[in-house]
Amino acid sequence: MTRTERLSTLAAVAALIGGVFAVVTAAEQTTETPRITEGLAKATFAGGCFWCMEPPFDKLDGVISTTSGYTGGARQNPTYQEVSAGRTRHAEAVEVVYDPSKVSYARLLDVFWMNIDPLTQDRQFCDGGAQYRTAIFFHGDEQERLARDTKQQLEDSGRFDQPIVTEIVEAKEFWAAEEYHQDYYMKNPIRYKFYRYGCGRDKRLDELWGEG
Repeated sequence: MTRTERLSTLAAVAALIGGVFAVVTAAEQTTETPRITEGLAKATFAGGCFWCMEPPFDKLDGVISTTSGYTGGARQNPTYQEVSAGRTRHAEAVEVVYDPSKVSYARLLDVFWMNIDPLTQDRQFCDGGAQYRTAIFFHGDEQERLARDTKQQLEDSGRFDQPIVTEIVEAKEFWAAEEYHQDYYMKNPIRYKFYRYGCGRDKRLDELWGEG
């Protein structure tokens, strides 16, 4: 099977999985984004399928919550069907609420980079389209500085022979995704693992970030 055929097959699997859940969305309410209380901060990252971006941040001590959602576009109250169809310019993203006294933004950036393919434009693994682009949506000057510094460090490291295409842009309004998307890896572990494996995510991450 050629690479093109393999990607087509994986995309078909992903589309099938997405189609099953699209039926649910009509009856689902969009969840609310957690409020940021005093002493806490938020970070927003896009790394392809938001199901797969919640788990690595949830593991960190000091992370209060992760919320899957949509950002980077102009449409108000976007739905999963609209975003996944590529009609809104929103990206699937996660909003991370964290306690800076326990986990730094620099640590969140490290986790972000290690869980994405920063070399592929408008695609992550088997998911294609601008809605699956990688991006760091910064909140304030310090987050922007740290994000740009880490990107530059990666570019200077010689690890990759291709340019890093991950965007670093100011955070826009974040719209929480439908409730069934939240903590999907815990609610539907078998389907989540099937999707993640079928999409080739871990294999590609190991190629990019593994030690050998």
